[in-house]
Amino acid sequence: MNQTVDLTDIRNGQIKDLAGQDLSAMELTGANLTGANLSGATLRTNLRGADLTGANLTNADFRNADLRGAILADIQGKNLSLAGAFLAGSVLSHLDLTGVDLRGCDLRGATLIGTILQQADLSYTNLSGADLSQADLEEAILNGAILRGTNLTDANLLCAYIEQAVMEGTVLTNTCIEGSSLE
Repeated sequence: MNQTVDLTDIRNGQIKDLAGQDLSAMELTGANLTGANLSGATLRTNLRGADLTGANLTNADFRNADLRGAILADIQGKNLSLAGAFLAGSVLSHLDLTGVDLRGCDLRGATLIGTILQQADLSYTNLSGADLSQADLEEAILNGAILRGTNLTDANLLCAYIEQAVMEGTVLTNTCIEGSSLE
């Protein structure tokens, strides 16, 4: 994209192709980014309450971004980086986040029902009160994670790495823990 990017047009969802753009200096609180192509974009900014439903976030960089209350439903997120992002209260259900970097994220109270997090790095992530029921965390790294009151009902933690995690009040009903450090 060679043209000047207008903030108002982005926030209103009028510009859908933002591939490769560096939007870090923009204030995108509540932005309508539904269906946007943000592949390879850098979005280290405030995206509180933004709607990213159906967006292409392949290779996008959201490190340390504020995504509290954002909607990330039906996204494409291969090689997505969310390390250090604030995602408290966000909706990330039924996504394929295989191998995604979520180290040090704030996912308190987030909804990740049925999300595929195979081989994802969730080291030192705060998942207090998050709903990961039916999530697939096979071979995920949860070392040092805070799982206080986290719902892992019917989740798959097969061969997951879970060392020095805070597990008080974690719900593990029907959870597969074979080969994990919880076994």
